[in-house]
Amino acid sequence: MQDSVLALGGSDVRNLAIPGGQILDPDFWLSGDGPFGNFILPVLLAVVFIESGLLFPFLPGDSLLFTAGLLTRLDDPFAPLWVILVTAPIAAFLGDQAGYWIGHKFEKPLLARPDGRIFKQAYIRESHEFFEKHGPITIIICRFVPIVRTYAPLVAGMSGMRYKVFVAYNAIGAVAWAAGVTALGWALGEIQFIRDHIDLILIVIVLVSVLPMLIAGSRKIYARRKLANSESVPERAVDSPAADS
Repeated sequence: MQDSVLALGGSDVRNLAIPGGQILDPDFWLSGDGPFGNFILPVLLAVVFIESGLLFPFLPGDSLLFTAGLLTRLDDPFAPLWVILVTAPIAAFLGDQAGYWIGHKFEKPLLARPDGRIFKQAYIRESHEFFEKHGPITIIICRFVPIVRTYAPLVAGMSGMRYKVFVAYNAIGAVAWAAGVTALGWALGEIQFIRDHIDLILIVIVLVSVLPMLIAGSRKIYARRKLANSESVPERAVDSPAADS
């Protein structure tokens, strides 16, 4: 696919100061002239699997799937669109399963693990807060939020979320994210603005989708606090006639 990604205007993030330099650049993973040659599809699925739950959040999940969908419009793509639409959700689903299992089995060692270059306790705390705010639907929502999507299944496992519930939301989220973003790349990838801002666009979509829940939750919290404050107001002391004498 000689320079196919570049020719189609793949997102350029080479200047990001992260280990590996090009690791967040879809061109690095998807170019036929790159280091992976004819193994682009297995590499794509491996990246989706790893970012979905193996504690390595610094991979180009959104932009990679979006660019992959765009590349299926080529005369000689690395894989047909339908193949990616089927296999990418499976990889995303299995990645979250792995994350849930890690969280369920290794809760204490993970909570005691010190911060490193990739793993940080702050990521777990942020994912847990996100999970507490939105409940099981977080498993779907977090798919579209970088870093959070990597740690949400881990937190679900650590929090003891019922496995049957997790599996159901995981399956929906895997299809919505992996197949949805790929299809979006196929349909809208040639629009420059969308191609260059896909990560931001998806985050905005998530924020808009959860805004009604945030507003409703805030109103309930405000009402509870108002009621609690009104009940805690001390009764005014009644002057005793004896005290005036």
